Amino acid sequence: MKNLILSLTVIVLLSSCATGSSSGEAVDSTAVESEFIEYNNPPAEGFNQEGSDLLATLLADKSMLAMGGREAWDQTRYIKWTFFGRRDHTWDKWTGDVRIESPGDDLTIIMNINTKEGKAMKGGEEVTDSLTYYLQAGYEMWVNDSYWLVMPFKLKDSGVTLKYLREDTTQTGQRADVVSLSFEDVGVTPQNVYEVWIDTDSKLVTQWAYFPDSTTLEPRFITPWTDYNKYGEILLSGNRGRNSLSNIEVLSEVPEGTFTDF
Repeated sequence: MKNLILSLTVIVLLSSCATGSSSGEAVDSTAVESEFIEYNNPPAEGFNQEGSDLLATLLADKSMLAMGGREAWDQTRYIKWTFFGRRDHTWDKWTGDVRIESPGDDLTIIMNINTKEGKAMKGGEEVTDSLTYYLQAGYEMWVNDSYWLVMPFKLKDSGVTLKYLREDTTQTGQRADVVSLSFEDVGVTPQNVYEVWIDTDSKLVTQWAYFPDSTTLEPRFITPWTDYNKYGEILLSGNRGRNSLSNIEVLSEVPEGTFTDF
């Protein structure tokens, strides 16, 4: 935390120098670039930069770097995982194509999360009359299940506002800085609010808390965010306390027909 405050102080001082010089000497523009530049983690279009705290945004950048860095995240294409033992996902991050298999429902959905177009098979039969319903259900499954896996990479997503809250410890006693995430006009439940614990030393997310909305005083749940492993060039975490994300893989290719054939 002290290092973060020092970094921000340097940023302010450099910015002050950039506005003018008593000696009249030109100031090297590269010398006044903020610390954010070194993390190479520009926000998504629509991220609430103006409404977000500088310190919270810097923590998001440091967390991205700890997870492997923005370039590694952007170059990651196919991600597979099983959500809480219920649903299997294969996601083409570059195109938005997803394959969702829910064995308990005897349901397979193949769709694009950007266009919300696709197809579904239920009980061994391709869905026709109620396809819109199943595609919306598939989209909501993906939004929920992927956020549980890759949230730390999405701290500066469109519609997100970041606020620094406090220094704290996790339920296991690890020191961390706590940042809140709120949303506007994005996702399925934009009224939700999260608090995220970013470890003081590793800069990895180690815990999160969920609030149904900004008026809720106590979190609905608090769960750990641990058991990090390297997949491809990025780190992902599978432990969520009583539940887990399993069968995690990062792939450079997937079998032919993954996003086209039942």
